[in-house]
Amino acid sequence: MTTDGRGPIETATAELAAWLTNSAGEPVPIGPPRACDDAAGLTLWPLELRPARQTRSSGAVREPYRFTVRYLLCVTGPGGLPRLDRVLTAATSDGSYPVVLEAGEAALWTAFGTAPRPALLIDVPAQVDHPTPAAPPVLQPLRLRQLEVRALTGRVVGPEDQPLAAMRVELPSTGSATRTDPEGRFLIVGVPHDPEHPSPVRLRLTGRGLVLTADVDPAEPDLVIVCAPPTH
Repeated sequence: MTTDGRGPIETATAELAAWLTNSAGEPVPIGPPRACDDAAGLTLWPLELRPARQTRSSGAVREPYRFTVRYLLCVTGPGGLPRLDRVLTAATSDGSYPVVLEAGEAALWTAFGTAPRPALLIDVPAQVDHPTPAAPPVLQPLRLRQLEVRALTGRVVGPEDQPLAAMRVELPSTGSATRTDPEGRFLIVGVPHDPEHPSPVRLRLTGRGLVLTADVDPAEPDLVIVCAPPTH
C-alpha cells in the first residue's frame, strides 16, 4: 500500500490515466469497452496481470514483489482516432510507457461483446512493497570504543626446541599471515585487542605436512608454539 492507502494496481492505473489525459488532451475514463459506446473518445481498462522478474535480497529487508499490469486502451467512436494518434505518438516519443500493437484479436472483442476497434495494449510495471520491520528500541546509551591493535611475536619449534623455518602463520580473523624465519620466529602486526574483554587469539599454522591451530595469549611477550612432526 502507498502512503495514501492505494494498492499497487490502483496506483498504476491512476498514474497511467493521468499520463493519458495529458497525452490525449482530455480525461480518459476507466472502464471496459462496450457495444453501446457512442462517445468520441478513449477508454482504459486493466486487462491482465503478467509476472515480472523477481530479485533476491541478501539482507533483512525483503525485496518487493514485481509484476506488470497490461491495459487495453481503445477508441469509443470514430472521433477517438485523433486521440489515439496523440497517445501513440507520445508513447513512442518519450518512452514513458511501452505499447504493444496486439489488441486486434477477434476473441478479445468477442469476450467484451463488442465489435473490434483500434486499440493499444500498454504494459505498466507495478510492485507490492513489503514493510521494513521496525528496529528494536535502544534501551541503553550508545557507547563507542576503539579497539587497540598490537603485534604478536613468537617462535614455532618442533621437538627438543628445534626451530621450524618457513612455517606459514596466519591470523584467520583478519587474514594476516607471515612465515617463520630460520630461527622459527614470526611477527604478525595489527592484531585486534580488547583490554576490557581479553580473549585468546587463534592462529593457523601450515607447513612440513602439518595444518593445525593454536589458541595463544596475546599478552605473552614471547610465544612458543610446539609442533609435532608429521607421522609416517
